[in-house]
Amino acid sequence: MGTVTDTFRVAIIGSGPAGMSAASRAAALGLSHVLLEKTDHLSDTIYKYQKGKHVMATPSQLILRSDQEFDAGKREDILAKWNARTSELGINVKYNAEVKAIRGTGPAIPDSVQQIVKRNRDGTKDVKELQRHEGPYELELTSGEKLIADTVILAIGTQGNPNLMRCPGGDLPHVTYQLDDPTEVLDEHVIVVGVGDAGIENARGLAEDSAQGNVVSILNRKPKSTNVRESFANAKEPNAKALVEDDADGKLTIRYETEVKELEPGWATLSTRDGEEKIRCDRVIARIGSAPPRAFVENCGIAFTSDDRLAFPQLSPVFETTAPGIFVIGALAGYPLIKHCMNQGYDVVEFINGNTELKPADEPLLAEKFAGLPKGRSVDEWLEVLRTSISILKDMSPLQMREFMLDSDVRSYAPGEVVFEKNAPGSSLFAIAEGKVHVQIDPNDASKVVPIPAGTIFGEVGLISGRRRGATIVAAEPTICVEISRNAALKLMSQVPPAKREIERISTERQLLQMFGSGLTPADIAEVVETAKIRTVLAGQAIINEGEDGKNIFVIRVGSMVVEKEVGGKPVFLSYLPAGSYVGEMALIDGGQRTATVRAAIKSEVIEIDGEAFERVLAAKPALMDKARREMDVRRRTNALIESKKDSFSGVVDLYSEQAKFLVSQGLGEATDVLLIDEKLCVGCDNCEKACADAHEGLSRLDREAGKSFAHLHVPTSCRHCEHPHCMADCPPNAIHRGPDGEVFIDDTCIGCGNCQRNCPYGVIRMDKVPPKKPSLLSWLFFGKGPGPGEPPYKWSKKNMPYNGDPAHDEALDRKKAIKCDMCAGIDGGPACVRACPTGAAIRVAPDEFLTVARLKSETEGA
Repeated sequence: MGTVTDTFRVAIIGSGPAGMSAASRAAALGLSHVLLEKTDHLSDTIYKYQKGKHVMATPSQLILRSDQEFDAGKREDILAKWNARTSELGINVKYNAEVKAIRGTGPAIPDSVQQIVKRNRDGTKDVKELQRHEGPYELELTSGEKLIADTVILAIGTQGNPNLMRCPGGDLPHVTYQLDDPTEVLDEHVIVVGVGDAGIENARGLAEDSAQGNVVSILNRKPKSTNVRESFANAKEPNAKALVEDDADGKLTIRYETEVKELEPGWATLSTRDGEEKIRCDRVIARIGSAPPRAFVENCGIAFTSDDRLAFPQLSPVFETTAPGIFVIGALAGYPLIKHCMNQGYDVVEFINGNTELKPADEPLLAEKFAGLPKGRSVDEWLEVLRTSISILKDMSPLQMREFMLDSDVRSYAPGEVVFEKNAPGSSLFAIAEGKVHVQIDPNDASKVVPIPAGTIFGEVGLISGRRRGATIVAAEPTICVEISRNAALKLMSQVPPAKREIERISTERQLLQMFGSGLTPADIAEVVETAKIRTVLAGQAIINEGEDGKNIFVIRVGSMVVEKEVGGKPVFLSYLPAGSYVGEMALIDGGQRTATVRAAIKSEVIEIDGEAFERVLAAKPALMDKARREMDVRRRTNALIESKKDSFSGVVDLYSEQAKFLVSQGLGEATDVLLIDEKLCVGCDNCEKACADAHEGLSRLDREAGKSFAHLHVPTSCRHCEHPHCMADCPPNAIHRGPDGEVFIDDTCIGCGNCQRNCPYGVIRMDKVPPKKPSLLSWLFFGKGPGPGEPPYKWSKKNMPYNGDPAHDEALDRKKAIKCDMCAGIDGGPACVRACPTGAAIRVAPDEFLTVARLKSETEGA
């Protein structure tokens, strides 16, 4: 049994930036203190950074409040300065001192028994009760030594508890969670999992010198985005941009929408947007975050915000936990940035020393955000109002709220004031703190509205899909809203699991109400929403298999599905289901086994609805049952048609099925509008190309002859206007947009970088010179300027606008821009290619309308 050796005013556990800064402030104030570090050196997290790592000092606008110096620089230089300053201040550091337990030695706190819930992997929970005691606190070290402290500051971080790889093979010896020196890794195929700062820096370090011979892939579960902050929400923007540049330079490969499915010696099987892929792999470096050391913290008498594994401790505005006299700062408090941590270390010791007037370093920045709001509340009051009033923010600590609001805006609206207009661009999320807004559902009748009350959110469709606003939102009364940037929303969902679940719950509820209608209210489908699950489905993966049992219904949230039925021992294509469709109701209503197979055309997301819960809704709502039966009858007739034609027209059925599969492979699985040419009718006049050129400054967006064909259907090289466009993924000037009718177009801010051309998987974008503006007919008639009637300015300029030595003139001739179909947006009559086709061979189709059994029916009847 160890004996008590010393008593201190404050004990600081952990010598990272937060703990070291706290100890520095205690030393500067002359407080009796001890800094306990379990290793033999200061700041173990920074110490373990890879050699030569550049450490950033962000946020740049935040002042540093610490007795230690910190500026951006190399890891080695920063550690050297911290070591020197620690000695200079006379900080009482105790190395190799790992704390085993912290116990309150004072009386038990009345009514302080708390339940500690531990989630097991099998879904069960273990519950134990813990009685908190007042300080002073006894700290027991693993060596058996014991210390006494009036107050304790936990600055232990989370790095000692990394998230582990859960896939088959994740426990193999070549899977590691740390990279000390990337220069020691030579001639290896390396996979880095995780696109936070640590993962990005490891990947770049491994690929920095081509002489190392490493082949480096870094996996990102998110899709590629025009804004790197969206694709790399947990990384600093300079790091993310540098990684993207390395990818463009061929130094490494960023694999978007990709996860590890299985590992084996020398190989890795990846789940990608387009299916599975097996690649060489000698080493896996997993930088997938870490979780708080919950068992240790809870045994100190500290409660967490929820029983979620990634939840943080409950903290007061001055960092005090539910155990009086124990404070938590740094990464364990939810603040991973070094400057934040150091400021917290300074502040918490000032609070312990009695400085109750001290305000956090970010106070001026937040005060400026709240300055224009009514009611004259303080920053702390506003933060608490927003946190307690808005459902998605309630599980955040006051400290997390401060960081969150630095990336968000809050504003007030007068009654009748428009928050945003229908078809306006925007991907931010809005949360209502006070008041109410109305969704205008009829642009011609402002009285037809759907109210959204305080506490909930709106704008989630733009956040999820990136589409333009689907309705006009106006304030119904004096209203205060938080506008959460897309980046802040993605970060919130990543770091606060209850917030993610609440956003998904609200978006699911609204999608189901909109889809099923029939007078349903949120209360009617409450059980359905609570039991619903959002699943990611890879390309080719089935959500329903023909012949199996099952009653669950699937709503397609993102992506698309194809429906197939086995006829004569082979799958026959039945139909295409875009986002917003649902499937699976036939087995629920009729009983029996599944009558068809439904699989993902591209990587998709579905909402899986519990069949029994939905069955109870159907029983209570006859109108909904009638609607479901009518829609089900259409599918039943489809199945009957296939069965009736399988013998007499088996060739036509097979042809249609293969044709549909071909079209899906050519991009119809993610398209919203596609140009097709019926080669039975096409006479090769090229009127479609000429009309396209004439409508677009002489630059045709169409190549009729290019592209692939199946039977008589030809898919020319023309934009598909994808639901989630690849071309938008990396456009530096943000020149690519989606119009109100779904068209994807490029505006005049295009700088000709070619990123969109490289990212498009269908080769429908090209870089071309911009022709001069076509002079008028009179200018040509009287002065001979420009091309004549019917002569496109593009071809004319190539012949008649040579270089002349004038830099401005020659530069203008060299300037290129991205060229792609814009569906002739803004031109009366619609797409010129279709209007100009004399035989009706050119058609523009929406996949969900074209890939239907109606076409099969007409073809078989014609046969």
